[in-house]
Amino acid sequence: MKIIIVGASGTMGTHLVKALREEHEVITVASKGCDIDADITSTESIENLFRQTGSFDALISTAGPTFVGPWSKLNDTTFRNGVEGKMMGQINLVLIGQNYINPKGSFTLITGALTYEPQVNFANASAANGAVEGFVRAAAIELENGIRINAVSPTVIEDSPQYFPYFPGEIPTTMRQLEFMFRKSLFGKITGHIIRP
Repeated sequence: MKIIIVGASGTMGTHLVKALREEHEVITVASKGCDIDADITSTESIENLFRQTGSFDALISTAGPTFVGPWSKLNDTTFRNGVEGKMMGQINLVLIGQNYINPKGSFTLITGALTYEPQVNFANASAANGAVEGFVRAAAIELENGIRINAVSPTVIEDSPQYFPYFPGEIPTTMRQLEFMFRKSLFGKITGHIIRP
C-alpha cells in the first residue's frame, strides 16, 4: 500500500512512519525535512504535493497548526491559525487529494478530545476539531469510488509530556493506542467515524 503521512516529522507522525514503513511504501510530508516539503495552509502547495506523489492508496494527516494561548489573545488573526491550518489544511488535503487517490482508498485526519472536552487556552483547537469532525461525517456519504474517510481523536499523547499540565485528569493516549487507532481507519472498512481511545 502507498501511504502518504502528512505531519511526518512530528511526534505522532514519526511514530506512525516507523510503524508502517516496514510493511508499506510510506511517503513522508512536512513543512521541512521530509520526502516532500508542503505547507497545508496553501492549496498551491497541496496541489504540488499530490503532483509529486501521484496516485496513492491512503493519506494520514497528523498535521494542523492552531493558536494555543489565553482567551484574551483570541481575535480574527489568531483564530485563523486553526481555521487555515488544522481545519482548511486538512479539508483541502481531502478536496484536492480525492483527484489523486486510488479507488477504495482512505483518508484519516486528526482531531482530538478538545472537541468535546475543552481546556483553557485551546478554544481555537476545539473549534477546528469540531469542524473537521463534521466534515468527516459529511464527506463519508459523498466521496465516490469507495473512498473512505475517518478522523482519529486522541487525548493528550504520552510522548508529549509538555502538554500534560494543560490536561488535568486526562489519561494520556499511549503511542500504541494511537497507532492502532490509525490502523483501524487504514485497514478496516469503516467510514465517517471519529475513532477515540
